[in-house]
Amino acid sequence: MLPSQEKILSLPQLLAKVAQWRQQGQKVVFTNGCFDIVHMGHVDYLEKARLLGDKLVLGLNTDQSVSRLKGPTRPLQDEMSRSRVMASFWFVDAIVLFDQETPYELIKAVQPDVLVKGDDYTVETIVGHEVVLANGGEVKTIPLVQGYSTSQVVAKVLADQHRLH
Repeated sequence: MLPSQEKILSLPQLLAKVAQWRQQGQKVVFTNGCFDIVHMGHVDYLEKARLLGDKLVLGLNTDQSVSRLKGPTRPLQDEMSRSRVMASFWFVDAIVLFDQETPYELIKAVQPDVLVKGDDYTVETIVGHEVVLANGGEVKTIPLVQGYSTSQVVAKVLADQHRLH
């Protein structure tokens, strides 16, 4: 098994890994998303998220979850492809797939020390913020790099394709 594949965990495997990290005094950061087409904005965001602690856990939406959130034409890449791409980054320490609309149950199970989302959210609108705060953790937002979004990338590809035909 390749090192990146070893980062893709089931929930029980993740919880065991998080317990091990906590025993070692490691600070666990959690974020989530679809990460369908990875762009520079994602890389910037995730690297900054990882710098808020010692380990970064990424909750990744399953294909069915992405379709429910983004529509029937998404995701463009299947969950195993997205998992492998995300696992290849040094700043992502573990990936777990979740099928719910939100990562609330996952956050409840993991109990991260730091919960992070982009600054298109406020602390109060981040799913699971109350769970993390009640457990003595922190909830933070990271400034997003302007001009980068998956929707913008998709729109540009479609516009370019339309121009060529």
